[in-house]
Amino acid sequence: MHTAVEADKSLSRHTLNVVTAFGLVYFFWGSTYIAIRIGVEHVPAALMSGIRFLIAGLLMLGWCLLTGKAIRLKCADALRLLMIGTLLLTGGNAVLVWSESYLPSGLAALIVAVVPLWVAIIDGPVLGGDRLSSRGWTGLLLGFSGLAVLLWPKLTSTSALERRQLFAGAILVLGSLSWAIGSIISRRAQLSVGPFVATGWEMTFAGTLNLGLGLLHGDHHHADWSWPGLAAIAYLITFGSLVGFTAYIWLLEHVPTPKVATYAYVNPVVAVFLGWLILHERLDRFMLAGMIVIVAAVALVTSSKLRSGASQAVQTASPCAQTGD
Repeated sequence: MHTAVEADKSLSRHTLNVVTAFGLVYFFWGSTYIAIRIGVEHVPAALMSGIRFLIAGLLMLGWCLLTGKAIRLKCADALRLLMIGTLLLTGGNAVLVWSESYLPSGLAALIVAVVPLWVAIIDGPVLGGDRLSSRGWTGLLLGFSGLAVLLWPKLTSTSALERRQLFAGAILVLGSLSWAIGSIISRRAQLSVGPFVATGWEMTFAGTLNLGLGLLHGDHHHADWSWPGLAAIAYLITFGSLVGFTAYIWLLEHVPTPKVATYAYVNPVVAVFLGWLILHERLDRFMLAGMIVIVAAVALVTSSKLRSGASQAVQTASPCAQTGD
């Protein structure tokens, strides 16, 4: 009897931990788009992204040292992590930050949501991996159709603002492609260190690179170090890069990957809702239709990959900024 009661208590604690971890990943990774939108109004993109990831990376490596994890890298590991960090956090996240200088946070989140579609294309037809089923191809066609719906007002507009937003959206699509390539390389890379150490170094390398690019561009001359910008950076470091990532890794160790992969289509919905609620961003019929179509497409593609036995295809092995990270 005593054993049964203890087992029930243990199960209840585990369930609570799982629910809490999902809540942290869903909310904090979804809310990073708002923090980025606020932060980039005060601190230019490369400088903000550099500060965020350099501090977060050093903090994570420091935590690894305190918990007895070896952080020393082999030369080959360092080169791989530098490449992965550059693709994810410079070509992917820094581009996202720059795009939000022009785009609403919710729209940016929905464009980034096509990352699993890029992953499916590269992992399958391009690299000759698992073949996509009819469900997968339907999802791909649906997803890029949703992207067209999302950007349709800007495609048909002649205003200078809409044209700038269309250009920023197109660059962000390429940024999402960089993130997808980095994710695939990260998953396939054979590293001698664990995920926390790897992510710490990726953030440190990319943060240093982004900071250097920002300083070379003169971003520090245009930065407004007022409390909203600093608070946004602190939020991204604490809740986006550290808390969200830790919850994600915990979930991967305790919950089947297909369930963890649901963040890919929950985060954009959270971002759109919070952008509308907090920043009062416009939510028109094109945004709603595009959101529904893209989220449905991502669900189709990821479920197709899972059914084919390639569950890792929807798992970002180094999810240090997804998100917007």
